[in-house]
Amino acid sequence: MSTPSLGDRQAALVEALTAGRPVPEGFDAFRFEAARVALLRKRAGEVARHWPMLATSLGDRWKHEFATWAAARPTRGSLRDGWDLARERSRHGALAPVAAVELAEREAAWRYDGTSGPRSRRTPTLGTASGAVAVQVAGRVWLLRRP
Repeated sequence: MSTPSLGDRQAALVEALTAGRPVPEGFDAFRFEAARVALLRKRAGEVARHWPMLATSLGDRWKHEFATWAAARPTRGSLRDGWDLARERSRHGALAPVAAVELAEREAAWRYDGTSGPRSRRTPTLGTASGAVAVQVAGRVWLLRRP
């Protein structure tokens, strides 16, 4: 049996830190967990910069709620991580009104299918989320209804 290459070991470490995989052999579990938690906190801060109303709506619970959601999901970038979380909370009826407005405005301004990167919309579009409705026309977004 061959020894894994340095690249394979690094890939396993990254997978474990960012996607909830088991701790790779040869790493101290306590220190590994400390690093994983620190990365999740950093990631939560980055997402909060892109989604301030989503983060604010959860208050002191933001970092915990985000870390719980993100623990087994590899990052796809701060904007997309926040978008995916906001959509999931909206589907479960757990999106606060200010965050619903933020999501509806994004849905109106950008096209995001959940897999590829967001692209700006060129045609007039309605965006909705948890009762909030926004419209985008000629690159400008207006809120039509609050939740």
